[in-house]
Amino acid sequence: MSALPGTAFETAQAAGGMRRAPRGLLAVATLSASLVLVPLLFIVAQAMRAGRAQAIELLWRPLVGELLVNTLTIVMAATVLSAIVGTAAAWFVERTLLPGRRIWAVLLAAPLAVPAFITSYAWVSLSQSLQDFAGALLVVTSAYYPLVMLPVAAALRGLDPSLEETARSLGCGAWRCFLRVVLPQLRPALLGGMLMVALGVLAEFGAFALLRFRTFTTEIYAEYRAGFDGLGAAMLACLLLALCLVCLVAEWRVRGATRYDRAGRGVRRAVTRYDLGAARWLVVALCAALVLITLGVPLGMTGYWLTQHNSAAISPTDNSWQDLLGATLASLRFGLAGALLTTLLALPLSFLLVRFPGRFAVLLERTAYLSQGMPGIVLALAIVSLAVRVLLPLYQSTLLLIVTYAILFLPLALVGVRAALTQVQPRLEDVARSLGLRWHQVARRVLLPLIGPGLGAAAALVFISVVTELTTTLLLAPIGTQTLATQVWVDTSTLAFAAAAPYAALLVGISLGGSWLLMSLLGKSAVLGESS
Repeated sequence: MSALPGTAFETAQAAGGMRRAPRGLLAVATLSASLVLVPLLFIVAQAMRAGRAQAIELLWRPLVGELLVNTLTIVMAATVLSAIVGTAAAWFVERTLLPGRRIWAVLLAAPLAVPAFITSYAWVSLSQSLQDFAGALLVVTSAYYPLVMLPVAAALRGLDPSLEETARSLGCGAWRCFLRVVLPQLRPALLGGMLMVALGVLAEFGAFALLRFRTFTTEIYAEYRAGFDGLGAAMLACLLLALCLVCLVAEWRVRGATRYDRAGRGVRRAVTRYDLGAARWLVVALCAALVLITLGVPLGMTGYWLTQHNSAAISPTDNSWQDLLGATLASLRFGLAGALLTTLLALPLSFLLVRFPGRFAVLLERTAYLSQGMPGIVLALAIVSLAVRVLLPLYQSTLLLIVTYAILFLPLALVGVRAALTQVQPRLEDVARSLGLRWHQVARRVLLPLIGPGLGAAAALVFISVVTELTTTLLLAPIGTQTLATQVWVDTSTLAFAAAAPYAALLVGISLGGSWLLMSLLGKSAVLGESS
């Protein structure tokens, strides 16, 4: 098909260059990305106020050594265990004739919609003996292993079966074929999932606080509460941020520059699914056990405490229906506002990346993604310090909280919006402009109808993240405002398990509903691997 003549996009391409981005778009995109840098630079500057002797005194303490050991141990253990569990679950769902495969695909991915602190609440209310390393490992692995399972499952769906068939024809057994052929092809997806798990565990606060397991995040919060705007919290925050950057660099170095694409361009054949034989019911039992641990216990214990009177809790607390309604409305209000602002901030940056690619656009993209490696408690602490010193009228205001959500979850919206814009042909915009439409009319009548599902998916993902967010909300929410997440944390901290149950149930329900909406917008193939 011949290209439409005379369009600006193709004229620029024919001239060997790309169009220059409008100044307004550059300014707005730069502002969106710069929002990430402001708290990061401020927390570093705050830590640098300490002299060398004071910095050594603050960091060279037995407590910091204990926190470092606890944090590194739980991160490494949870990452490795999540990689094993997630890869195995993805393999059985995607590459075997597992009975009820489609159902298991949904059930094994569902724990991702249950916040880690809700899982922690369920296990602590079941047995307080789990308040140790083993309990922390159980909770975070249950919450984060789908971050490995989903990308590995997607990679398995796209893997060319001829590679395995060739290896088997050369005498490789099932295990050797998997280790020498399949696993190397899964490395980008596996390492990406492991990186997300590591960053998630590094940033986790609510689950560890409820389990009484001390890490950098719990200690940063404790020092902030004990000494407002203290240097100790800032130093620990920089140390935690450095660990996140180490994870990012390590994943990049390990992945390397190896190519994983196919040389041929023929039609990809359907994957081969293996018959489990007599072991299929053992695998079904293992899948059922995993679903029971990761999904059954959180939902079951929440349901149990819903049927109990407040006096059944170790520390009974009375909460009225007005409190429950107020927390629900606050969560929904923050979630909707955060999703709207974050998606709006992602739009100009995504448009710049897709329509005007270049070094400056890539620099802005990398800057925006810095928040992905910034733990929520570090960002919240930086925003608190910045508000107290510079923006005092905004301290503990709804506006500041929503802006913080936007900074924290900007990468989530950026991925979805950019993917939606990539699928829109530039010539459609150029034709609309050639017909006399102004840029805002092109956006409303051409772009928005085409990228609507992608925008909806990005907004839904941010909405779920905001509603289930705990740390930032605890530090920045307006005085007297409680959300479902903070109320669960407050009640569970005082062992008022029955009082926390209605809030936990509503929070899980909203999260699962948002996940269903996200799955509907993205298509069921995102989980099931088949057309919806």
